Amino acid sequence: MSRRVKILLISFAGVALLGILLYQIPAFKLAVDWRVEKFTLYLKNSINPPGPVPTALPMTRLPATQTPHAIPTQVTVPDSFPTSTATLEPLPTQVALTPPKWEQQTPNNCGPNTLAFALRMYGWQGTQDEIAAQIKPVTGDRNVNPDELVWYVRNNAGWLNMEYRVAGDIQLLKRLLARRYPVIVESVTSLDPNDALGPTDDLWAAHYLLLTGYDDAAQTFSIMDSYHESNRSISYQQLEEEWKPFNYVYMFFYLAQEEAEIKSILGADWDADFNRQQALEFSQSQTDANPKDAYAWFNLGSNLIYFDRNDEAALAFDQSREIGLPLRMFRYQFSPFIAYFQSNRIDDLLALTNYALGITEKSEEAWLWHGYGLFRKGDINGALADWNKALKVHPNYCDAERAINDYIQPTYDLTNCSP
Repeated sequence: MSRRVKILLISFAGVALLGILLYQIPAFKLAVDWRVEKFTLYLKNSINPPGPVPTALPMTRLPATQTPHAIPTQVTVPDSFPTSTATLEPLPTQVALTPPKWEQQTPNNCGPNTLAFALRMYGWQGTQDEIAAQIKPVTGDRNVNPDELVWYVRNNAGWLNMEYRVAGDIQLLKRLLARRYPVIVESVTSLDPNDALGPTDDLWAAHYLLLTGYDDAAQTFSIMDSYHESNRSISYQQLEEEWKPFNYVYMFFYLAQEEAEIKSILGADWDADFNRQQALEFSQSQTDANPKDAYAWFNLGSNLIYFDRNDEAALAFDQSREIGLPLRMFRYQFSPFIAYFQSNRIDDLLALTNYALGITEKSEEAWLWHGYGLFRKGDINGALADWNKALKVHPNYCDAERAINDYIQPTYDLTNCSP
């Protein structure tokens, strides 16, 4: 072996050793893993691009002459939740809360980072990584649900209350901000092309925003956006359009001594059942006004699920799929899985969860419901394998642990699981 070859081999070995040592550094490992995953996904979807969201199977498709109708569920509003008096109060034309210091989110971490922004406005000193470690410990997990954000606050910042409701509107957001309450909303964002899944990616994704103020003259909200940049603004109209695919969900925070004031702002919407009935009727009115509105049909289905009206919900989801949905829709919203399972439309459930897993395999919710579909088909081993895959994406995931406990074998202590 020549001296030159020896030097090259030693150099290669040194570089390899340095790479191995650097890979032990968490930040370096995260950056490398993320880039490898993005490249792998892009290559896979370049070879086999994902098609459109599958429509309902022919034997279950909704006939054109039928549509689900939001017949009001019997919801009684308690006397202690009167109509909001805050709606009658004139609002200031401009509000500006003091925003926290901005920090770029780590990959797939807009939920934990946006929650960290909000908590810092109440004196909390933690980091987005501390939140992620409990509600999305695997970096590749693409989604955090509002329930998971609420769970984190209740279990780690119990001195502060957090709630969420649906069917919000611009005036309600302004009323909360005018009383100095920051608000988180879930809306649509356009991804950087560098984050595309493949050459046919529509770049549509869900994103959390923290609202910290508004300006009526400019018709804009001030927002903290952990993906794009710090001090941004968004028009009332754009926010309303991009908020719609997520049922106009809004999340708010308050101290114990502020509960009466929060109730006065929300009025009867403080009652979760009444709020959801209002949302049900509103989404129905939107489908009536525009039968080609896919998001209105999707919201109608989600609101019907709340009242266990699963057959009707499944038909509403059929309509939304027929009109057309973004390819990542089922990365963030899972009510259709529940509807198709509960209405015993298992082939539709498996088709939709297979599609979702084709977009991203790191979705504990898609693995959970794919497993339930297999279980209903009698494939016990397949169901168990799926539920274990869900636990690899989200360790201690309550729903997967409970599925294994209830239907396979009592394995887990559910007292410390997470949503």
